[in-house]
Amino acid sequence: DIDECAASPCKDHQYCLNTDGSFSCKACDASCIGCTGEGSDKCKICASGYTKEDERCTDIDECNLPEKVCMKENQDCVNTSGSYKCVCSEGFEEKDGACLQ
Repeated sequence: DIDECAASPCKDHQYCLNTDGSFSCKACDASCIGCTGEGSDKCKICASGYTKEDERCTDIDECNLPEKVCMKENQDCVNTSGSYKCVCSEGFEEKDGACLQ
């Protein structure tokens, strides 16, 4: 078997998996920018919204950071994978960029 992966035939957001007589390109984990294999522990660099923790890229909970990320009144922070979103608190709805009752 020739290791086709030695020539780095895959794109930046993929890793190469050598198979008998061939190879395939597999997508890197969403937490990675470039990777050497499957999973968040094989990232070359952590993607935005992720940080290296115990040798793997883990989600940053922006809602628990010391500085508030959702600045508007009556607005709550909801953590998402690799990011966050600001939503109006229960009983409030967004109107003209503000959360109103």
